[in-house]
Amino acid sequence: MAKKPNAFYAQSGGVTAVINASACGVIETARKVPDRIGKLFAGRHGILGALQEDLIDTGKESAEAIRALRHTPAGAFGSARYKLKGLDENRAEYERLIEVFKAHDIRYFFYNGGGDSQDTAHKVSLIGEQLDYPIICVGIPKTVDNDLPLTDCCPGFGSVAKYVATSTREAAFDVASMARTSTKVFVLEVMGRHAGWITAACGLAADKPGQAPHILLFPEIPFQQAAFLQRVQQTVEEKGYCVIAVSEGLRSPDGQFLSDSGLRDAFGHAQLGGVAPVIANLVREHLGYKYHWAVADYLQRAARHIASKTDVAQAYAMGKAAVQFALKGHNAVMPTIVRESSKPYRWSVGMVPLSEVANQEKMLPSDFITPDGFGITPKCRRYLEPLIAGEDYPPYKKGLPDYVTLKNSAVPKKLKSEFKM
Repeated sequence: MAKKPNAFYAQSGGVTAVINASACGVIETARKVPDRIGKLFAGRHGILGALQEDLIDTGKESAEAIRALRHTPAGAFGSARYKLKGLDENRAEYERLIEVFKAHDIRYFFYNGGGDSQDTAHKVSLIGEQLDYPIICVGIPKTVDNDLPLTDCCPGFGSVAKYVATSTREAAFDVASMARTSTKVFVLEVMGRHAGWITAACGLAADKPGQAPHILLFPEIPFQQAAFLQRVQQTVEEKGYCVIAVSEGLRSPDGQFLSDSGLRDAFGHAQLGGVAPVIANLVREHLGYKYHWAVADYLQRAARHIASKTDVAQAYAMGKAAVQFALKGHNAVMPTIVRESSKPYRWSVGMVPLSEVANQEKMLPSDFITPDGFGITPKCRRYLEPLIAGEDYPPYKKGLPDYVTLKNSAVPKKLKSEFKM
């Protein structure tokens, strides 16, 4: 290995309120070992930056700018939904990555993303071995869906959970005040294709039994229209109003998404969104109640102004640990969050092989959902509450959060060939 090899960091998939905190952890940790890591490059728009040799020199950024990443949402270097196929299907893409890494003496690869991204990092480590190129690959967990296995929780989830629980509680107060003569039903749609972690987090808005949200609709529980409408009617008659949180991935008993648009993203996933009006219209057609609905969409994952302090700390720790693991020679691994206890909440950093994380999904456990399928259990609440704990407000300027925009200076290209998508 070269005396001072360079490193490459990229952000992948849907961004979060704290993915830049992980980037901050990577960059600040790498800067502390200039004798071990030369330059740290970032991929412009994720893995595309490596494939197209569109690299960013993070060394051009001031310490203050990098420090500000910790409180800035979204992906500072740009992300991408671009899935590399299997080694046998498209070996040329992986060979291109190694070609770019070799040209820029990159021997450390840090990939910040979800299950598909961990799969990519694992495959890059394999192609490095096959081509006899020494590359150490470390995945960095990130996903608002909280569905990565072998880690207690995923950076990005705690802040989304805090946002949706807060929004649910605030909307519930609004509906309750208007219910006598106006809106009686409010539906909030949140993210979650297959796993109902974010929907479950909405349940934290209720401190006591009977408080809003009154109904949670999980992707793990097939939607039963009759039972749902009966519960809505019963709730309105008893409480005067009904607040519902629904996952975008809600399915019918035959397994079909209620909001499948028919479109597919780059990973082959169904493009969802729009289940809230479907649910609201069912209420209107069958019960006649006036309703309002909202789709949290990008707002829930971009809301850095109300991020969880726990989530920010864990996101930074995962970036820091990734560099530390790499320097110790750990290859094809991912740092994890290990829960030591819930009360008081204590956690530590663990490590798992990428081969055990790639393309796996962690569903909401059945014992986290109440027997009627419409709420969360005390066990679920004990799991969720520590993840939204603490405030980590960004600095404000002229009444608005003051976020950083990096220079993102391009690194001169060394290859003559170009990558064709």
